[in-house]
Amino acid sequence: MALICRSFLLFLLISLLVSYGSAEVRYTEIRSDARPIIPFDQFGFTHTGRLELNVSQIDLSNKNPNIDLARVGFFLSTLDAWMHVLQQLADGEVTCALESDLVKLVSDFKAAKGDSRFDVVFPVNNADQYTLVFANCLSDVKVSMTVRSAMYNLEGKQNSRDYLSAGQTILPRVYFLLSLVYFSLAGIWIYVLYKKRLTVFRIHFFMLAVVVLKAFNLIFEAEDKSYIKRTGSAHGWDVLFYIFSFLKGVMLFTLIVLIGTGWSFLKPFLQDKEKKVLMIVIPLQVVANIAQVVIDETSPFGEDRITWKQVFLLVDVICCCAVLFPIVWSIKNLREAARTDGKAAVNLMKLTLFRQYYIVVICYIYFTRVVVYALETITSYKYFWTSVLAGELATLAFYVFTGYNFKPEAHNPYFAIDDEEEEAAAEQLKLEDEFEL
Repeated sequence: MALICRSFLLFLLISLLVSYGSAEVRYTEIRSDARPIIPFDQFGFTHTGRLELNVSQIDLSNKNPNIDLARVGFFLSTLDAWMHVLQQLADGEVTCALESDLVKLVSDFKAAKGDSRFDVVFPVNNADQYTLVFANCLSDVKVSMTVRSAMYNLEGKQNSRDYLSAGQTILPRVYFLLSLVYFSLAGIWIYVLYKKRLTVFRIHFFMLAVVVLKAFNLIFEAEDKSYIKRTGSAHGWDVLFYIFSFLKGVMLFTLIVLIGTGWSFLKPFLQDKEKKVLMIVIPLQVVANIAQVVIDETSPFGEDRITWKQVFLLVDVICCCAVLFPIVWSIKNLREAARTDGKAAVNLMKLTLFRQYYIVVICYIYFTRVVVYALETITSYKYFWTSVLAGELATLAFYVFTGYNFKPEAHNPYFAIDDEEEEAAAEQLKLEDEFEL
């Protein structure tokens, strides 16, 4: 627990040092940049989309008053259109992306009219997912500027602004409803603990803490998305979401490790190698959550985003693999105990349950890390929420499975085995040993 507290304080300190973005309202500073193409952000527009672009502190390294400012500017492009633009540039059909008729020209630097700033409100009437891109087609010219971009869709008769991308606008309701489900599960679990209080172990209270943290994590994420939807900014709700996301993640991985070791159920202590697993997993969860904060709060095309994405994936894979070791160790120890202590049935029941849990943990990790990512990749931007819902439903199913199989019981199957079952279990173990040989 002391390790969790220290890790939480470290995460909180580093998180406060991260400069938070503003979701679909972003501020970007460009300084002495000679890149010909600078992508800014992606957004899923409906047929009533709008882009507000405020460019200030414009400064070009070439001070020639006759420079062609029409070759420097912003445009919107879909991914398919951009592939064709690249082909046009390669074939020499156009010499600058701003000249292509496949992109939507938002504004070039001629709009500044000699000033150091300009403002544009650009309507988007064709529903699609667009990327805001800056193009500099002047060779050897470095650009400095500060850019504020706000993308939103107009909804309803009052044309209220929705700053969430199409496909994400339903997420506040999804997270809120799921939070109610978890709060209900927490209430049910408290009732079960009260009814079975004579057979409650410490691990059962740990399970309750994990469910409550998950419920608060979802309610804060719902508020986070709700504020972004209405104002384009999280107004501090993102900080609470990240804090509870960290606590939930650390507690969940710790719970899987503790259940895998049989702590509280089978033994009141942890072995040194099991403690080492926790000492590896918890600090790695700090790194993973810091990486997630940076990923969420930077532009999809930020220079450091790819690096932090790779860090997050690597750390997440290591954590997922590490939590499997205690389950494997428990299965091995129970198999050895079944051959030596004469209580084959009891140990076989334990062995069967741990095998099932091992398989479920693998399925949960695979689905939430691989299948959900595949859904995000193959589904249209309009249905982005389906991949989120799929991941959350998988998590809910994992929580329910864990609670149901490791709930307090007056007649725990670990210990309530009759003679016939013991003989059958011993025979099954013998057959398994012969099969392995």
